[in-house]
Amino acid sequence: MIKTTTLTKKFGNTTAIEDLDLTVEPGEIVGFLGPNGAGKSTTVKILTGMIKPTSGSAYIGGYDVVKHSLEAKRRFGYVPESGAIYEVTTPSEYLHLVATLHDMEPESAKSKADELLRLFGLNDNSKQQMFDFSKGMKQKVLICAALLTDPQVLLLDEPLNGLDANTVSVVKELLRSLANDGMAILFCSHILEVVERLCTRIVIIDHGRFVIQGTTEKIKEQWQASTLEEAFSKITGIEDPTSISSDIMNALT
Repeated sequence: MIKTTTLTKKFGNTTAIEDLDLTVEPGEIVGFLGPNGAGKSTTVKILTGMIKPTSGSAYIGGYDVVKHSLEAKRRFGYVPESGAIYEVTTPSEYLHLVATLHDMEPESAKSKADELLRLFGLNDNSKQQMFDFSKGMKQKVLICAALLTDPQVLLLDEPLNGLDANTVSVVKELLRSLANDGMAILFCSHILEVVERLCTRIVIIDHGRFVIQGTTEKIKEQWQASTLEEAFSKITGIEDPTSISSDIMNALT
């Protein structure tokens, strides 16, 4: 599972997240939403151990990500928002690196990596360096890497970026199956239509602070909205997107 307790991160005088309590239980896909700069990526970076919190605690699979960072890292797969990857490597080499860092048995790791690359349509590119790969191809490799180690937890920061429609459909069905098998999944995305259909629960933060959580239906009902997108706009302070759009059009003329 994933858990944060009064998690706070400050960068100088700027507070990125403050007193954030977040839980993702096994079997859940939790949509983690907020406007740009709300603190979503900062939270994920703390969970992965990339940065340390100013105060509070974060846990992956019961392990404190600061005090027991190695044990925590063994238990999650991560797809970063940036799509950062070692482009000098081939997909096969990159997955071999991930497997080695996780002390996987070499032969079974290679077999699993080869099968993942084949299923994601990268078999013909598995021995090519990734300099000239499209955004979507790199994203597929990152998803393969996140799944390779049989993690208990998935941390997904805009995981569908660059993927074609067919692969998006496959990934959505895959995430549902993984959750049904007991995986805890934190899903950060600005594609609210996908979040509405995929996630079992929604958590919304704004200016680094918790705002609301619940099922999509509960949040829509509470905010008298027909879609999650409409509810999100109301919750985060944009009451009339049409009016703002009109003002922008006027500014262009």
